[in-house]
Amino acid sequence: MKPTLKPIADSAILVEFENRIAEDVNDRVLALLAALEAAGIDGLIEAVPAYRTLLVYYDPLTIDHEAIASKLKKLAQSGSTERPKGKRWRVPVWYGGPAAKDLSAVAKRNGLSEDEVIEIHSRTLYRVYLVGFAPGWTFLGGLDKRLHTPRLDSPRAEVPAGAISIAGQQGLICGPAMPSGWNLIGQTPERTWAPEREEPFFIEPGDEVEIRRIDEEEFKALQKRVDVGERVSELCRSGASPRPNAESPRGAAPTSSRKGQTDFVGAAPSPRPER
Repeated sequence: MKPTLKPIADSAILVEFENRIAEDVNDRVLALLAALEAAGIDGLIEAVPAYRTLLVYYDPLTIDHEAIASKLKKLAQSGSTERPKGKRWRVPVWYGGPAAKDLSAVAKRNGLSEDEVIEIHSRTLYRVYLVGFAPGWTFLGGLDKRLHTPRLDSPRAEVPAGAISIAGQQGLICGPAMPSGWNLIGQTPERTWAPEREEPFFIEPGDEVEIRRIDEEEFKALQKRVDVGERVSELCRSGASPRPNAESPRGAAPTSSRKGQTDFVGAAPSPRPER
């Protein structure tokens, strides 16, 4: 399927690929991102990847819609799935306490014990499809089919920061506390968004995440380290260094395409397989 381009106001274009959650589709998104960064297009400000889309911001005073659309079309239609190799992170998770309040219901719905749910979830290697919607919210693909569970009928007014949750075929590491209708099965002391750090985000689209199961005692110990600004997830594999983004024509330093994760990605719709 050929990608489509949609104008977003007068300073952005949304590139859409196939409407499904799949690694090959997301590979095309990340390959286009890498090609765009390497192209050095004057007027490019930022590009934000999601499951199947790439939202490209540009300065209309430097490059017009037709010119950048033409360049994007040529890059997107190459069909390339070659992308920079992502990092692999080992994230500590406690499957207990108030953030695991749906663990029993998930187990019952899927004909499993709570220990089986934990075993399956913690032994899966996940792919990061996007970081967005809210700062640090990390959406994961690769959830084992035995754990596929619909969203809650009614969302909660607030889930804790670092909550580990699932819905449909997707997994999620929550950033800051906020409402959510996903099933809560655990919590990490890690902060996927820490604005006081030199690098507020450390997990990026295209990375992989594995789980290290911890108990309550270790959770509390790690949380103290996080509270003083330390990152407690382990880097298991380094990725390719991101290419520098185009210089901002407006004189401000542009946000790197893989760091532009405070952007809301609602303009880049994703499939809702759990419905």
